[in-house]
Amino acid sequence: MKNNAKIVSLRQENGRASGRPNDKTAAIAPHTARLAALIRAYAPHDGTFALSIPGLHASRYSCVTPGCVHGLNLPCLSIIAQGAKTVIVGQETYQYDYARMLVYSVALPVAAQITQASLSEPYLSLRLDLEPQNIAELVLKVFPHGVPPSQERSAVYITPVNESLVNAAIRLMECLPQPADVQLLAPLVMDEILIRLLRSPIGIRVAQMGFAESSVHRIAKAISWLRANFSQPMKVEELAELVHMSASSFHEHFKSVTSMSPLHYQKVLRLQEARRLMLSAMEDASTASQRVGYLSASQFSREYSRFFGTAPSRDITRLRSDSPLQA
Repeated sequence: MKNNAKIVSLRQENGRASGRPNDKTAAIAPHTARLAALIRAYAPHDGTFALSIPGLHASRYSCVTPGCVHGLNLPCLSIIAQGAKTVIVGQETYQYDYARMLVYSVALPVAAQITQASLSEPYLSLRLDLEPQNIAELVLKVFPHGVPPSQERSAVYITPVNESLVNAAIRLMECLPQPADVQLLAPLVMDEILIRLLRSPIGIRVAQMGFAESSVHRIAKAISWLRANFSQPMKVEELAELVHMSASSFHEHFKSVTSMSPLHYQKVLRLQEARRLMLSAMEDASTASQRVGYLSASQFSREYSRFFGTAPSRDITRLRSDSPLQA
């Protein structure tokens, strides 16, 4: 996938540009090492594993991905315990590792690449899905006098990991062996993680996910419609009306949050679904393109080649011959 994206990274702020960790990253290392050991236990081989705590996933990959892996990421908190990763969203590129965590505030089609991993030190990460309703309930406790105003609108936020949040993630993982702990204690620890996230430097932005009238929440509602109806024709004016915004304001806010226009977002969803249909359902390019809403097979082929870097048939042949890694 061709990309001229702007790189968004905290590498300079965390003193990592020279490769030497500063005091803060050195202090967090023992805690991320403990988290890494727990992830290893629940991700025994390469892959992403849904754990017994709802919304909690562990990932392990033992080599750098040769190219970008495309997929749809739901709202979540991602913590890397070992290794590093790059994520491309629209025209933005985000780089993060064990020293910083990443939050997706809305569902996003992304291109991801694991950039640091090996057999001896695999990429290990923990993902916790975020529910706007849970965030809304805790916002009232964290910001009893109201959330301070914020003009920043984005779907992706990166902030330094702190020791307290990593320790909470460790305690959440430690609930897994005991079903009673999963039922009784895990929800309390998950609330603690959300509270610590709301009290972090990106807390004000995360809080917007829980407000029904916030621009992020409205865009999330529009995205839900697009995900459910991506094969249908879309009019920006009608989608704007659905979320009670003017067409111009909606377009501006949508692109600000997702780094994509609504039409481009829909196109990416269609291309990703067509690829899935060809790969897993064994459909040919013509059938897959029609099912996702394309009226012209040639247009589909052009846009597919431009987005994935090669023609549909050649791309699917390559994917079937490889052992694909999920980022």
